[in-house]
Amino acid sequence: MMRTVKCASRRNYKRVNATWKEYIQITKPRIVMSNLVAAFGGFWVASRWNVDWGLLVAVLAGSALVMAASCTFNNYWDREFDARMDRTRGRALPSGRIPPTHALLYAIVLGIAGEAILFAIHPITGLLGLLGIFVYAVVYTMWLKRTSTWSTSVGGVSGSMPPVIGYAAVTGEIDLGAWLLFAILFLWQPPHFWALGIMRREEYLKAGFPLLPVVKGARRANIQMIPYLALLVAANVWFYASGYVGLVYLIVVGGMSAVWLLYCAAGLLLKDDRDRRWAKNMFKFSVHYLTLTFVVMVIGTLSTPV
Repeated sequence: MMRTVKCASRRNYKRVNATWKEYIQITKPRIVMSNLVAAFGGFWVASRWNVDWGLLVAVLAGSALVMAASCTFNNYWDREFDARMDRTRGRALPSGRIPPTHALLYAIVLGIAGEAILFAIHPITGLLGLLGIFVYAVVYTMWLKRTSTWSTSVGGVSGSMPPVIGYAAVTGEIDLGAWLLFAILFLWQPPHFWALGIMRREEYLKAGFPLLPVVKGARRANIQMIPYLALLVAANVWFYASGYVGLVYLIVVGGMSAVWLLYCAAGLLLKDDRDRRWAKNMFKFSVHYLTLTFVVMVIGTLSTPV
């Protein structure tokens, strides 16, 4: 089957040209945008409303390019796996509309451009960008995603870089605030992705990805979500207690975290034939949770000292 896909792809390279929109799509713009919100939140917390707008633009531009590069590398390495899944086989790379060599070169150029900006801001932000690319493209995509149920947890390191980059661009250091921002994003990711994995178990099984819900089942994934969400509640309380955000953040985001934890625990009471609906609700909640967290994080700095 894989050989057939490759041959079909070669024929497509000769007769189908990708549009510029498809080159944008392989950078996963939705993921880039959501991570830019996180980078903005980290920058704003560190700035405390004393914002250097030029620096902010540079941080967002460099972060966007680095994240786009990482996502393009991900699509490049996953193209044959994507060809096995109904949801992804029509994308430009697995269908052959974008040649793999073009995508690889595109990812390299994006990564170099992004890193040039981040290193120009500060060596720490440049190194954080490199760490994000390496973990996502190499450790996660090329290795763990194909071999281990630990892929989601370890891959979460790269997804946690944007707010830390934004924060470090202002402070020039990795202090407690940076670590707490990292923790909030890191702890959010496994429940988010495992909920998606429960919803689309058959697709991931068909593609050959050993995601936790595929290998161990929905109930095991549910159980492993609980400690992440419990620690997420603690991280948000600590973030407030350390003075980085105000009471509004504690009430809203702390409350949302507690509700998410309780709903996750309630999933253990469901029968297997109802776990997909529960997982869908978990996934939707996680998406809204992330956006609201950083919106409230920005607003919450109003009540903290400059």
